[in-house]
Amino acid sequence: MARPYASEMTKLAETFEWAASTDIKRLRKAVRTAGLSALRAVGSGGSLTAAHALANFHQRFTARMAAVSTPLEAVEEPLEHTVSTWLLSASGGNVDIVAAAKALIEREPRQLAVLCGREDSPLAELCRAHPFVDLLIYPPPAGKDGFLATNSLLGFSALLARAYAAEFGCEAEWVDAMTSLRLLLTEGSSVAEAWEDETKPLWSRPTTLVLYGPSTRIGAIDLESKFTEAALGNLQLADYRNFAHGRHHWLAKRGEMSGVLALITDADRSLAERTLALIPREITQAHLSFSGQACATALSALVAAFRVSGWAGSARGIDPGRPGVPDFGRKLYNLPLPRAARGRNLNGLSPRDAAAIARKAGVAPAHMTAAGELDRWRLALDSFRDGLRAAAFAGVVLDYDGTVVDTRDRFIPAPQPMSAQLERIAAAGIWVAIATGRGASVRRDLRARIPKTLWDRILVGYYNGAEIALLNDDDAPDGSEGTCAALAPLAAALRNQPELAQLARQTERRYQITLEGTRVMPESRLWDLARQVIIMTGTADVTVTRSSHSVDIVAAGVSKLSVVTQLRNLVGTAPVLAIGDRGRWPGNDYELLRGPYALGVDEISVDPSTCWNLAEPGQRGPAATLEYLSSLEARDGILHFAEGALT
Repeated sequence: MARPYASEMTKLAETFEWAASTDIKRLRKAVRTAGLSALRAVGSGGSLTAAHALANFHQRFTARMAAVSTPLEAVEEPLEHTVSTWLLSASGGNVDIVAAAKALIEREPRQLAVLCGREDSPLAELCRAHPFVDLLIYPPPAGKDGFLATNSLLGFSALLARAYAAEFGCEAEWVDAMTSLRLLLTEGSSVAEAWEDETKPLWSRPTTLVLYGPSTRIGAIDLESKFTEAALGNLQLADYRNFAHGRHHWLAKRGEMSGVLALITDADRSLAERTLALIPREITQAHLSFSGQACATALSALVAAFRVSGWAGSARGIDPGRPGVPDFGRKLYNLPLPRAARGRNLNGLSPRDAAAIARKAGVAPAHMTAAGELDRWRLALDSFRDGLRAAAFAGVVLDYDGTVVDTRDRFIPAPQPMSAQLERIAAAGIWVAIATGRGASVRRDLRARIPKTLWDRILVGYYNGAEIALLNDDDAPDGSEGTCAALAPLAAALRNQPELAQLARQTERRYQITLEGTRVMPESRLWDLARQVIIMTGTADVTVTRSSHSVDIVAAGVSKLSVVTQLRNLVGTAPVLAIGDRGRWPGNDYELLRGPYALGVDEISVDPSTCWNLAEPGQRGPAATLEYLSSLEARDGILHFAEGALT
């Protein structure tokens, strides 16, 4: 049986303190990624309010568009894959959110994040099978919510507010929010008592019209959710200006059965007061005032919605925490979403082939038939895959970050399944080469996972191929700071560029300069700044590439292809397989993956003859690499793809 609503309310202060103190490193990383693009937040029931909170914070802190969808809308409505998509679910168990996750995973958006309150939920289990998903598990200390979302909703909203404020340099806003919420959540809060007295006259009338401003919208949305789900009364929403566009007519015709609840902040007080003064006096009004910055007023309005719902329920004889669920309601809850029209078997294409063609062409196969393009791409795919199957590889060259290890955990050694595959191949007498933009940290991590007896079978190209050595070489790489004479003037100019000096970290090695954003900065912006400095200084003979986390500038002649050349000196003319995650120009694997035997695990080139991503639908990054390596069989010192692999 659901818990009484009053018992849920007593735990809100504890929940907020948890949200204010728990580790949010992974959440901040995900927020940083989301901050590079527009965002769609997906939720249902109480989590739909959390989705509105996420969209509110995203748009306000990043100035990028954010929208909210239900799971049904998310599955049915197409969306450009560069838009970050977030799913929010306290329990991670309802059929709608799990079905939406399955459909969205297959679409492989640039970022798919899931904020969930249960470690052992079906949603979390699904996402763990697709490691590219940012799975963010934050179980609130109060445990499972009652019938209505309360502690999970406050916890998620506060976590998101804290993460966005911290990641976008607005820590003062979070401090302001903590001050406001702690006062509001204190037992016997004078503010809450005043609000209760203010709203009492509303409950004698069946309809409540809630007026709100931009930052209190979250509270208004949650009021509508709770009033409807617990049958507390009729409730309508309008912001102060939309109210003027016809919404006021309800009061003209139904004023005797209606009341107005106004959520007022300092930012919209003047507009609110002028609006409310025009409403006929015989219509009951209640005014709730909120102070502080937008983050504080948003969370305070949410807490106000919780409290108002409780007071309305008490006045009308309904416990919002256990209003009673009819049998038909349970049946409705468990109805499945309609299956998305994926077109996976169009003209005999397998799901894997359809995914491979969509990744390469940038268009779903279902849209290619009318244009007569599908057959061309199918032939290109078959030709590439036939070439892979026929080849006997004397070695394999892999990018490291984003390919062998997940970029989100790139300073942690490769997980055991990945290192086991590298060890298996090297132990079979076949060369393994790593081509990375990093230095000694890769040597350290590889040595931590690969047995010492195999170090002389592992070739490492450090700093994008500037220095190449065996893994057993203690003297490589040269990690001393400072660039060669050819790069020194450019390094100085980059250090003196005002925006780069403020927002980027610059690391200098002999043949490489690396720029990494210290705050949210699109790769394109970092790239443009670097290119501008190069042009203004007249620097010639340098190459600029993007990795999954940085922009690298390397001296003339430095290339990951040097690793392939060195490997060929060891194996002769036999084919070498290359695997990387940034095969689309100007990615730092573009040159590496231009050869005839090149597989991508994330971004791939537009060349139909090579650099295909043949991973299982819904997989990318190291998970795709692991699938490729696991499909390779070692015989007589060479590698072959197993029969039927990658189909």
